Amino acid sequence: MHQQVSTEELRETIARGCPVSELKGKRVLLIVPDSTRSCPLGMVFKEVYRQIGHETAALDVMIALGTHAPMSEEAICERLEISSEERKSLYAGVSLINHEWDNPEALRQVGSLTADEISALSGGLFSMEVKVDINKRLFDYDELLIIGPVFPHEVVGFSGGNKYLFPGVAGPEILNFFHWLGAVVTNPMIIGHKWTPVRRVVDRAAALIPIPKRCLCMVVEKGGLAGLFAGTPEQAWDEASELSRQLHITYKKHPFHTVLSCAPQMYDELWVGGKCMYKLEPVVADGGELIIYAPHIHEVSVVHGKLIEELGYHCRDYFLGQWDRFKDYPWGVIAHSTHVRGIGSYENGVEKCRVKVTLATGIPRDVCERINMGYRDPATIRMEDYANREEEGILLVPKAGEMLFQLETPAAWAAGS
Repeated sequence: MHQQVSTEELRETIARGCPVSELKGKRVLLIVPDSTRSCPLGMVFKEVYRQIGHETAALDVMIALGTHAPMSEEAICERLEISSEERKSLYAGVSLINHEWDNPEALRQVGSLTADEISALSGGLFSMEVKVDINKRLFDYDELLIIGPVFPHEVVGFSGGNKYLFPGVAGPEILNFFHWLGAVVTNPMIIGHKWTPVRRVVDRAAALIPIPKRCLCMVVEKGGLAGLFAGTPEQAWDEASELSRQLHITYKKHPFHTVLSCAPQMYDELWVGGKCMYKLEPVVADGGELIIYAPHIHEVSVVHGKLIEELGYHCRDYFLGQWDRFKDYPWGVIAHSTHVRGIGSYENGVEKCRVKVTLATGIPRDVCERINMGYRDPATIRMEDYANREEEGILLVPKAGEMLFQLETPAAWAAGS
């Protein structure tokens, strides 16, 4: 257990990263995660407000939804850990804003990444111009303050920093592009690595935003704050990801033929509950089964469900092998499909995935079959049947989705993917 950040250290870090002398009289926008990221956001938000909230011309909050569904004001208050009475009194002047990724009127283009830039950033995997749009309300402010946690991440390597801008408050073209870039590189070659092609794209896109940016990166352990890092988004993320690497990766000596991956309540649909696959794929044996156990999940995706039901869940090579058929679908949705289904091959019209992925959720059997996933009735699963059986090749993860599991000696398939 890493030593927790003390109240004094918290206050000192925020004072250093957000000095009143530099923010006095300015309009400041806080960009924060939605409820699918666990962190003591309320504690940090309240301390930021205490130090600068009465000195700034405005201190508002935008939820970095990416393509997630918008949050109600009540849900945002819960995310910020403020009561309804506090909302009406102390924080009455704080505007609470949902990002609108799919509303062209809510976006502004800040530039483009050229084909040459994309080729260099992606290591030659792509060569195409990519338009960069962000939420135009950012331009109502003098400073941006990103506040959020850092964890191993399947698309970018480690979350945090400029990722709260892209995809957090970005338009569809840039976010679809780099999600598919990450999928083409593959989850095992991205997750838990710092300087990935996607991180390079995200940082380059952020450099196009002509608004001063600050960042408070949190590293969380067992619900507590193990680290808080202040600086530019690049600096704070760089330091935080080093601590995340130490705290958020669990190494196992051998792979498991059966993994019961239990989704916490904060994952309320498969779109985010799929993290229970990404973070455990590296320790599932060839031909093994990973079960996402989440009786509370009843939706594939509120926003993207119809498209996912058309596409189904498939490995990367299934899509690459039929690219003309799929290229006009949103690339971010295709990327999600590959991440949840995992590594596999597609040869002579036959798809072979490395592991079986089974949903033990509230999603009905017929939907699971339609989207190319296995089905188990969650009522038939008892967690105690999977506990303390690692030597038998059975792994139970009671709270999956944020901790990354890897083998002490990486499997040959991961190195070669």
